[in-house]
Amino acid sequence: MLDPRNLETPQGRRIAYHLTEGEGPCVAFLGGFKSDMDGTKAVHLEEWARKRGRAFLRFDYSGHGQSSEAFEDGCIGDWTDDAVAAVSNLSGGRVLLVGSSMGGWIGLNLTTKLSEDVRIEGFVGIAAAPDFTEDSMWAGFSEKQRRTLLQNGRLTLPSDYSDEPYVITSRLIEDGRDNLVLRKPLPLPFPVRLLHGTADADVEISVAMRLLSHAEGDDIRLTLVKDADHRFSTQECLSLIEASVEEVLAIKDG
Repeated sequence: MLDPRNLETPQGRRIAYHLTEGEGPCVAFLGGFKSDMDGTKAVHLEEWARKRGRAFLRFDYSGHGQSSEAFEDGCIGDWTDDAVAAVSNLSGGRVLLVGSSMGGWIGLNLTTKLSEDVRIEGFVGIAAAPDFTEDSMWAGFSEKQRRTLLQNGRLTLPSDYSDEPYVITSRLIEDGRDNLVLRKPLPLPFPVRLLHGTADADVEISVAMRLLSHAEGDDIRLTLVKDADHRFSTQECLSLIEASVEEVLAIKDG
């Protein structure tokens, strides 16, 4: 596999990325919390794009994968800024955002953060997790955990996806409150396809339903997949992601 290229953000962070040249709009994959651009969905979509001559971008937020900085120093605002830099500089001006889990939140942030020089042509959310630092983490913490976080500035939680625990910082929680998208108008004036598994133990279906209800747009659809989990990486799920991306592209190309 080729080594990634690097982009320096205005904040001085180094973002590792892979860009497949091709026809626009560029499909940009936005990964999840503590995941990286070498995950199953990102690599699968890259191969799909290459076969079709479609431009495709995958990258690591700072503190993730092969990018600079430490994970525990980051927050939603930082990772949104990283995505703004990557998409603005590498997408060619037209982009279809594909956001997985936290990447769904980041993608929704981008709808108001990108300059007018970059046009969002569509959005595909995979187990999208907007506002999770507040509605899942903080709301789910015990009083003891909240005290620990407030007193020490950090809290360690076990991970279902890695032997390394998650380090949750007070900065992550506080910054998350500055980036909430489900408490204010959320206009999405382009085709939106939301995919969610009924067996998702990390992001409840109610989150998908709330996003569907809250977002404003003429072409927003939610597809629930029975027994699919949060990874959403079975062959059936990957095929559904492909089909959703192709559907949005067909609308824009048509």
